[in-house]
Amino acid sequence: MIKTDVLIIGAGPTGLFAVFEAGLLQLKCHLIDALPQPGGQCSEIYPKKPIYDIPGLPEILAGDLVRNLLEQIAPFQPGFTLGERAETLEKDKDGSFIVTTNKGTRHKAPVVAIAGGLGSFEPRKPLLKDLEKFEDRGISYMIRDPEVFRDKKVLIAGGGDSALDWSIILADIASGVTLVHRRNEFRGALDSVQKVQQLKDMGKISLLTPAEVVGLHGTNSLEAVTIRTSADPADEVRLETDHFIPLFGLSPKLGPLTDWGLEIEKNAIKADHTIDYQTNIPGVYAIGDINTYPGKLKLILCGFHEATLMVQSAYQRIHPDKRYVMKYTTVGGVHGFDGSIKEAPKAVIKSID
Repeated sequence: MIKTDVLIIGAGPTGLFAVFEAGLLQLKCHLIDALPQPGGQCSEIYPKKPIYDIPGLPEILAGDLVRNLLEQIAPFQPGFTLGERAETLEKDKDGSFIVTTNKGTRHKAPVVAIAGGLGSFEPRKPLLKDLEKFEDRGISYMIRDPEVFRDKKVLIAGGGDSALDWSIILADIASGVTLVHRRNEFRGALDSVQKVQQLKDMGKISLLTPAEVVGLHGTNSLEAVTIRTSADPADEVRLETDHFIPLFGLSPKLGPLTDWGLEIEKNAIKADHTIDYQTNIPGVYAIGDINTYPGKLKLILCGFHEATLMVQSAYQRIHPDKRYVMKYTTVGGVHGFDGSIKEAPKAVIKSID
């Protein structure tokens, strides 16, 4: 069982920043996320989209924001359970909470912070016959290890950043990459679109637009797909492939959280106390886009604010007999659990003869 001070469900920007604020109070954190990497939507859906409303950063790519947050929290050595969904919440006899994932990984902490953004993300699946038959047998909705596709024939469907980026990455790994999109125009970053076009011109990937996958074929695993290249059903081609990866985005859902006894309002978790964003279950907090309260704004910077106040309350819950005196980082510095110290240079006072 994994034990920590603060268990954070959701490794998006709000959850990551909560690690930093908790670290300043010397509280250890562990994060659970259903996605295979930290960053939430910023990493999975729009890593190359610019964000303009982060204080002090006139413009930053979503993926770069995540990388900066990971660098910022590295001294506090957070733990991660990735690629697993938080499934159940139960109260232990000592008052702590036990959270178990869909893969059976158990976590124990006196404080749980739900920072799941819009909820756990489930892939948007194409409406194809025999789709479930080939799931994990040639059809994948996320790429966790690119090496799985080495020297394989890969078909990617989609027109956003994920489809473009993985086409670019797998071009040097797979024996063949085909990108299919139902429109001629892509929704991804311009530099990614240009890179895909360059790879097509170099013969390193095949590009089919407008087109869509309309059929799946195989016995025990996927062997081929049928692709329709126009509105005319006669314009269909059969393409042999080892892997089909439809990347049509992710659909947010609260999922198992709705069974935890939390007060839900309009598909969000109600924060009873905006002084610390605690839910109707004492010791369980909701921060970021997943919560709701009067005046709520679903902005990353608001999530940062909520995370800051949440950990102050968490500290008092974990250490009821201690009084924490807040010190600005410009005064107290940042003392990482790895022994690192960041602090402002001390002024040198010289005596005057």
